[in-house]
Amino acid sequence: MSTAEEIKSMQRRLFAEFFSQGKLEVADEIFAPDHVYYNPDTPEGISGPEGMKQFVVGTFRGAFPDLQGTVEDQIAEGDKVVMRWTARGTHQGELQGLPPTGKRVKVAGMVISRSAEGKFVESWEVYDTLGMIKQLGLVVIPGPRLLGRMLVGQAKKLGARLPTRR
Repeated sequence: MSTAEEIKSMQRRLFAEFFSQGKLEVADEIFAPDHVYYNPDTPEGISGPEGMKQFVVGTFRGAFPDLQGTVEDQIAEGDKVVMRWTARGTHQGELQGLPPTGKRVKVAGMVISRSAEGKFVESWEVYDTLGMIKQLGLVVIPGPRLLGRMLVGQAKKLGARLPTRR
């Protein structure tokens, strides 16, 4: 069994070398052959080191070749390690069918990984996808005043009676 410090070090190495530097061979050293990675975009999971290589290159490193990550926080207990991270990069390649915008983004996220026999066997990650696409200019999130007007307009279209002010 790995110690808390060993799995924290393994996760930091994964983030620095595999994710930020694109050293794909690190995946073979850190992920178990039966490792499964989950995030909201991939609820079925991504399997093994090869799946992780394809996911990171196809989704992130291809779209943001200058991608750099920063470890903000880390906590380990037993066989699990949690990391809060921030990633920054310039959108220079296709991102899930979206053409490059040339815009810089800053995205925050968290990952929990479970280890066994010195390798990660499961990982669960969430990151601010909506914030990222907003920074890329691909979605507009209405502020409270605009949202209120939109809701009133929609209610009027539906013929709803709106409360009157007293």
